[in-house]
Parts: sequence; structure tokens; C-alpha cells
Amino acid sequence: MIDAISETKLRELAERLQFKVEQHGDRFTLTRTADVSRPVVEEGLTLPEAEELLERWKLRGLGGG
Repeated sequence: MIDAISETKLRELAERLQFKVEQHGDRFTLTRTADVSRPVVEEGLTLPEAEELLERWKLRGLGGG
């Protein structure tokens, strides 16, 4: 149940930060094409790694800076 709550939180945060989330088994791919010069693609992330990446983007702001 905890994983389901974390995955829901991940998807909500990803949507707010304009990331697309794809799940492949227990791994995730995050892709962002909005407001970046080149697409940002992170593949093969665990749930905690994906959450950490999104939290870093959240702290930097949508512009990445």
C-alpha cells in the first residue's frame, strides 16, 4: 500500500512539473520536453530515485534554475 501511495504522489508531482511518467516493471522513465532546449530523459529509475529527481526539479523551479 505504501508503494501505491508513493507512486500516486510521484505521478502527481510529475504532472505539475510537466514530466511524462512511464513505468516498466518496477522501474520508471521520466521525460520532460517543456521549456528545455533538449528533452530531459531519465530511464531505469527506482521509485525513490524518480521521486528524488522530481524533488530536485521542484526546488530549482520549472525553468531549471
